[in-house]
Amino acid sequence: MKTPKLVKQLFPRRLWDGPAEGKRLYLTFDDGPIPEVTPWVLEELKRYDAKATFFCIGDNIAKHPEVYQKVISDGHSVGNHTFNHLNGWKTPVQEYFQNTEKCRKVMEQHSIVTGKPSEEKALKYNLFRPPYGRIKSRQARALEKLGYKIVMWDIISMDYDSIISAENCYRKVADNAKSGSIIVFHDSLKAEKNLRYALPKILKHFSREGYSFNKLK
Repeated sequence: MKTPKLVKQLFPRRLWDGPAEGKRLYLTFDDGPIPEVTPWVLEELKRYDAKATFFCIGDNIAKHPEVYQKVISDGHSVGNHTFNHLNGWKTPVQEYFQNTEKCRKVMEQHSIVTGKPSEEKALKYNLFRPPYGRIKSRQARALEKLGYKIVMWDIISMDYDSIISAENCYRKVADNAKSGSIIVFHDSLKAEKNLRYALPKILKHFSREGYSFNKLK
């Protein structure tokens, strides 16, 4: 599903697309890291020399630090997805803020790049994606004041929706992505069935079309 241009215009400070020079796509993965799905995603990306951005839930990082560290050591970007996957529309501003900061601290604690101190120092924790895409303006302003960049998307695959077929999930991305598109998938159990079908096909299709897959910075 493609984000309407009007929605992007209403919230211009949020990042909806990445740099579009050349033929570039920006794959993002929400809700991990988990051992059942994330390592498979990493292997698929590696087959195409693709880099991506993983918006991680803090609680999952704490439970599976080795998977999180593998994401980093493979050269991908990581972003904050709150500690408990909070719905911003239903959460008080201060609670939302504190939960996000809790996630950041866990990210910092477990960001180990063995033998690569220069890369470890270069890691940033300023990318933030609101779960469900739902965030109040006051919450966004509070996070932006701390230097967070609110990352939304151009296309969401809907891989988590059990009503949508795996082929339909693939087509939502293949038919709508353009250079600069930020694309959302989920490295979660809920999305696993559709993801395992759609991701390899997306990587193959756009690689053949001459696109590169880039991480957000």
